[in-house]
Amino acid sequence: MTKVSTIFTTDSVENRFNSIFTGKTMSTASSMTIDELIEEFDDLGDWADQCEILIDMGRELPDMPPELKTEKTKVHGCQSNVWMVASVSDDESRTIELIADSDAMIVRGLLTVILMVYSGRTAQEIHDTDIKAIFRRLGLDRHLSTARKNGLGGMVNRVQMIARNALPAS
Repeated sequence: MTKVSTIFTTDSVENRFNSIFTGKTMSTASSMTIDELIEEFDDLGDWADQCEILIDMGRELPDMPPELKTEKTKVHGCQSNVWMVASVSDDESRTIELIADSDAMIVRGLLTVILMVYSGRTAQEIHDTDIKAIFRRLGLDRHLSTARKNGLGGMVNRVQMIARNALPAS
């Protein structure tokens, strides 16, 4: 895979990043699809219970290695500290793998949702995804504070920028 060129500053960091994709997985979230999460949220109905699911998902998100938590990987516009790193395949598919982390558990849960939707998808699939519709189905548009919604928007913008940069020039 070709890495997003502005992300890595040393070979050792790049090697550590590559090992994350082959070694660590989330137990529940990695086996759950976004449709299953929406169904789970619909079944629960109550925001407090849904929020607890997000927090549990955040607990399962693998920690990002400290050497990847840099100013370059930081997602700005978030109330909490958030870092995101991408790997883009160099084949025609331009598949994007993401890792992300935050110092806030609920944000880690939101990052898990973003990873469910986007990670492992092609740049074109990411470009074509109506993420706002997914967030509406999960009720995030109704329940998150304005600051959290702005931060979520910043995280989505980062992924969409990575996808745009990975699309073939037209």
